[in-house]
Amino acid sequence: MPAFRNDDPSLVRLELQSVPRGTAVGEVVRQLTDLLTTGELVPGSRLPPERQLSEALGVGRSAVREALAALEILGIVTVRPGSGTYMRESTSELLPTTLSWGLMLSANRTAELLELRSGLEVQAATLAAERVSDADLELLAGYVAAMGDSLDDMTAFIEADARFHLQIATSSGNIVLRDLLQSVRSLLRLWVERALRDTDQAVIAYREHQSVLEALAARDPDAVAAAMREHMRTASDRIEHTVPATD
Repeated sequence: MPAFRNDDPSLVRLELQSVPRGTAVGEVVRQLTDLLTTGELVPGSRLPPERQLSEALGVGRSAVREALAALEILGIVTVRPGSGTYMRESTSELLPTTLSWGLMLSANRTAELLELRSGLEVQAATLAAERVSDADLELLAGYVAAMGDSLDDMTAFIEADARFHLQIATSSGNIVLRDLLQSVRSLLRLWVERALRDTDQAVIAYREHQSVLEALAARDPDAVAAAMREHMRTASDRIEHTVPATD
């Protein structure tokens, strides 16, 4: 399939197959990443619109939208409002490894990913406690406030939660650590969204984020590590109870 940039992507024939029921988002992601990693789409290429992808894959537009959102978080594509979705001009050297895991939308290694995420989150928070700026703290406080205002809106709550963690990773000053965390979070995103389903769980998560923020504001690495470790424990427990058992 030829690469394309500013021409009409609806004219391009995609080598896509109808998606089996029950695996929509994961399968859409797999097929799109196959096109990207095999060179069928070169850096800078514009993807077809949601409607065309939906028809070609035989899935709803919401599944396509979720898949593209996951790819954007992973740093594979970028969305330009009013223009379309494009493959990034450059991707992380970690990308081939990340993609080889198949985005982990199954339960096979979720527990291992949760262990990895916990360690990385604690490390990022510990570094951030020593390097966080006043401006960073203001952003973090805003995200926690947004979480408090969204206790009955899980979509908005999860978005504010993700931004909070991304800001901590950014404030750590370690770009490799930040990118690793982004990749791991992307792999776990589906389970995170499924695990956080009611107000009671959101309240617990909100209070844990408050504790992390307070420790960061005090610039106390030990307190930050303890607060983040506790948050990761409860967050991981929620996800593990959501993931179905496998043989």
